[in-house]
Amino acid sequence: MLIVQKYGGTSVGSLERIKAVAQRVAESVRAGAKVAVVVSAMSGETDRLIGLAGSLCKRPEEREMDLLLSSGERVSAALTALALKELGVKAMSFTGRQTGIRTDKAHTRAKIEKITATRVKKALDNDTVAVIAGFQGVTEDEDVTTLGRGGSDLTAVALAAALDADLCEIYTDVEGVYTTDPNIVPEARKMEKISYDEMLELASLGAKVLQTRSVEFAKKYGVPLVVKSSFNNAPGTYIVKEDKQMEKVVVSGVTYDKNQSKLTVLGVPDKPGIAGRLFSEIAGSGLVVDMIVQNISPDGKSTDISFTIPKTDSPRGLDLTKRFAAEFGAKGVDLKDDISKVSIVGVGMRTHSGVAAKMFETLAAHNINIMMIGTSEIKVSCVIESKYTELAVRVLHEAFGLENG
Repeated sequence: MLIVQKYGGTSVGSLERIKAVAQRVAESVRAGAKVAVVVSAMSGETDRLIGLAGSLCKRPEEREMDLLLSSGERVSAALTALALKELGVKAMSFTGRQTGIRTDKAHTRAKIEKITATRVKKALDNDTVAVIAGFQGVTEDEDVTTLGRGGSDLTAVALAAALDADLCEIYTDVEGVYTTDPNIVPEARKMEKISYDEMLELASLGAKVLQTRSVEFAKKYGVPLVVKSSFNNAPGTYIVKEDKQMEKVVVSGVTYDKNQSKLTVLGVPDKPGIAGRLFSEIAGSGLVVDMIVQNISPDGKSTDISFTIPKTDSPRGLDLTKRFAAEFGAKGVDLKDDISKVSIVGVGMRTHSGVAAKMFETLAAHNINIMMIGTSEIKVSCVIESKYTELAVRVLHEAFGLENG
């Protein structure tokens, strides 16, 4: 059996934790498995490196940042390999380049184009544990790139696909995927399994268990995934293909995202092509838009266009929309940072009616005003004031009976 195991920053956050990871890997090897291990940087290391760069210059070049940030995972990989050797397990560490991970040239947010994994395969064939530095790769020009926050998840899933692994285990500081955040709802229930589509929605809507792109990759290549805790031996949550049983559950989870800002361009002339021009400029600047609402004025001559973007991008978004407003004669721009997005997710929504109405009625019963609404086949999202986030999560979790399974 060939297994890819990924360990996050908290799992390798200290030498003691690295020793514990090595012990877990050694147990898998002694049980007869061939194991490739992907590791993140030690907890807090990436932020420390970002801070060092920020102390030298206001806007560090992305190429240099990639080379700097990739060092954190290399340290973890080497230390984990050393810890395994101390246990008598053959091990060898590899960088992204040595693993054969080729990416495009988008520094700090690169996409994997191919993985050769030649040296990793050779190590595994020689009964040697391959320990890979996650989060990184190289371009055709041999420049180091990084894959964005949570990129080690993507490294692990992509490597599992390249190796045709039997299982990809994602080890983290939680025991699996829960119906909602247990810190907000103590009654939240760990799910035994969840579909790729549901996990993809949860990840994109704020759940921090898995990186969104890693779930997309797993679905595309059919990589079997399981999320487990590296702190105990509790069974985790399997991310699998959708089955008929899953459709019986209307809502599988409730999630939230406080990293949201709402920008409204006021009094935009109601002419063909104006909205297209606005969102073309936004896309060209690299900003990712989530929800969009357009309201036509009573006289039909102007419109307000509202959209949400990540709060971390709101300064850039505000500058861009102000320039747009000035160019096209809009009345102004309004920015709201005190918002959040609350969402319900479930493949059962495809075959059950009245789900959105129940969500809206539940929020209204607790005097929570909805500013914007977004839907897909298996999710409904509402933008609300951020001060009501925890309340909204609790009442929705209860309304859909998620604590009962």
